[in-house]
Amino acid sequence: MTRPSVQASAPGKAILFGEHAVVYDEPAIAIPVTRVKATAKVEPATPGSGLILIAADLGTSFSLSTAPEGDPLAVAARLTLDHLDASIPDATLTVRSTIPIASGLGSGAAVSTALVRALATFLGSQLTAAEVSDLVYEVEKIHHGTPSGIDNTVIAYERPVCFVRTASTGPELLSVGVPFDLLIADTGLPSPTKPLVARVRRGWERETARYEALFSRIGDISRKARRRIEAGDVEALGALMNENHALLVSLGVSSPALNGLVAAARESGAMGAKLSGAGQGGNMLALVEAESVDQVSAALREAGAARIARTTVA
Repeated sequence: MTRPSVQASAPGKAILFGEHAVVYDEPAIAIPVTRVKATAKVEPATPGSGLILIAADLGTSFSLSTAPEGDPLAVAARLTLDHLDASIPDATLTVRSTIPIASGLGSGAAVSTALVRALATFLGSQLTAAEVSDLVYEVEKIHHGTPSGIDNTVIAYERPVCFVRTASTGPELLSVGVPFDLLIADTGLPSPTKPLVARVRRGWERETARYEALFSRIGDISRKARRRIEAGDVEALGALMNENHALLVSLGVSSPALNGLVAAARESGAMGAKLSGAGQGGNMLALVEAESVDQVSAALREAGAARIARTTVA
């Protein structure tokens, strides 16, 4: 019997608090960003064709049996087949994404999540969020070297989460006391996670005490922010975002472009602003009230933002 075509999707993500420190076992808070997403579609193919993987946005395609070594799509597909103890199906799997690559919005993890979900569904299985997250984490090692695990977690669960890398109980889903709005402004510059994480690690190896003190302070901010989010104390989050950004500047992961957008947001009425993700390029977040959205957006565009998106955390 011919299997029907199936499609699955996954959102982007943004780290609200705790980037970089999360690699060193401090808590981080991340949110799904549903305005952007990755999709994967699996369609049956002629018998004997095997599994053909197509990255539509990149204009590339290849057979799983002859896939390049370490290709993330191929690794995600093989991990899914192994997990399900399934043979390679005769199918075409096409992935697309509206999430900018290397921007800190979890493009790689979202594509892998959509692929895993779609392929498992095509094979007649419904994986749990935990299963999907675990499989995607293995693919994240290709993208990031020593990933914290936060991207695969928040994207697979599609909920705001508090994440600690070493927690035996897994991620903790957050209850948002009062919904709040964020503007996500893209510098238009790449934010390569793997080399930036490696650079921070080299700094930590050279100046262990200094870096661990910074990580500890960032972790304390994440813990405070969680309490404020769950209590619905939105106003307090702004100051915590500002403090978190200052510490990331001290870690050396910000840049003139990010600092310029952060300053523009604050000066135009945002309650707080900070970089989000690995840093250097990618995105920053601004906490805004409804009445200041247009004003802050205009200031961010004037300061050079390549793209601006609004998302509600609820």
